[in-house]
Amino acid sequence: MADAAITSGARRASPVDPFRAIVFPNRVREWRQRAGFARLLPFAARIADIPYIRLSKIERGEVVPRAHELRRIAAMLGIRPEDLLLDLEAPHFSIERWATPFNDRRAPDHSEEAFALELAAAIRLRRQGDRSLTIAAIERSFGIAPVTLSRIENAQRLFARWNATTQAAIFALLEVRDEPALRAALATMAHEGVLAPMIAAMQNPDARRERMRQRLVALRAELAGPNGGVPEPDARPEPGLRRLAVFGAAVGEGRVARTPTAITIADSSGAGARAFALRVCRATLGGGLPGNAIVIVDPDRYPVAGGLAVVREHDAAPDGAAMPDGKAIENYRIVAVTVDRDGRLFGYSTTPAVEFPLDARPSEDLGAIVAAYFV
Repeated sequence: MADAAITSGARRASPVDPFRAIVFPNRVREWRQRAGFARLLPFAARIADIPYIRLSKIERGEVVPRAHELRRIAAMLGIRPEDLLLDLEAPHFSIERWATPFNDRRAPDHSEEAFALELAAAIRLRRQGDRSLTIAAIERSFGIAPVTLSRIENAQRLFARWNATTQAAIFALLEVRDEPALRAALATMAHEGVLAPMIAAMQNPDARRERMRQRLVALRAELAGPNGGVPEPDARPEPGLRRLAVFGAAVGEGRVARTPTAITIADSSGAGARAFALRVCRATLGGGLPGNAIVIVDPDRYPVAGGLAVVREHDAAPDGAAMPDGKAIENYRIVAVTVDRDGRLFGYSTTPAVEFPLDARPSEDLGAIVAAYFV
């Protein structure tokens, strides 16, 4: 993006939808307060398997909960999971009224909110025009972490609230010199209507309501399923360390085969009975998880944003050879987990640069990484 001259005259701010970040309103806050928990933190402490940040986002409607998360919350409150869902078609439902308790009661800075929205649109357009700018590539080349990129692209924070390092990374990504140049460039793009289609797509109330309706239908169906949307309860090991067999052999494209090794490892993670140990083999997520590390995978825990996970991929045996047990070869991909503005979980690696949605995968092909040992 070339620098634009700062033009005189009043800046025309893009219209801002104050409810654009809400993707799934619900009754979690209402039932929590009914149960005597005036604040979320003490309640979250009772549900250790849902991180506080994730629970906060669920309550505020900023992410779409999984069925097993609703069941976990409902069990703590002593209600049915369905009681946490709202009837979005009810005549009295109002997104404005529902969102009121979450307002921080400060007068909004409409101009700065519009600037954050234009910045989000500009970065989305930049990535749309250059498909090589994946989540992993942006983290590697510009130092913008996936969670930060998601917040910028969804205008969840005013520009002034980003630290100097993040601001400098934004300048580099959008190819401008400094903040005045960035503001001038975005003002020009907004004036010329370049950003308008993207902004309209980001905050379309009708489209948002339809997505909410579709998610509500899908969640109700999942809750009504044979297992209510949750995995079978896992049998926890007896107190004391147990030893897990370690699997893992490097295969192509950053994957790890479930090949037995002669190694076992003492595990203190408290993972479920079906947990297993996997050698990383290659530093596909960067130096923070080197190839000689061993991770503990719990198939009975669903991945969460900000964590790590493995994704099982089924491959045919080479040259049509049959496996001894008649099953397909099991390969795993180790990914970092992030979330987009619609509450969808994505997995990505840096070497190779791969990213894909996790919610579309069968739950039996996903497992959370609950511990890592460096050997």
